[in-house]
Amino acid sequence: MSDFLRFMIDDAAAEVSAPAPDRLLSGNPQFRTWNLDEAAGGVYSGIWESTPGKWRVEYAEWEFCHIFSGVSILSEDDGAVHALRSGDCFVIRPGFRGCWEVVETTRKAYVVKI
Repeated sequence: MSDFLRFMIDDAAAEVSAPAPDRLLSGNPQFRTWNLDEAAGGVYSGIWESTPGKWRVEYAEWEFCHIFSGVSILSEDDGAVHALRSGDCFVIRPGFRGCWEVVETTRKAYVVKI
């Protein structure tokens, strides 16, 4: 097995899900997730996509994201607002609390460390 992973989803099946009902604030967002790799120590990576909607988020893990397409708004409970568009890269640290709003269907690559 190679120690190199290219993020290719052409032949991969996506897991379909949605925000938990108690976290949903508006819309009917639907998620598709292609979890492409899982490594010892709680590291996961893949592609995630969501249709428009808004929901509460709370992070207990580190997550690096690279937005491929779409527009989202990540709002922190302290009032900070982050507009996210194609090409944006960012890290969400453990302890983040706020709302994720998908304005236009958004697709991102992610690496999560639990």
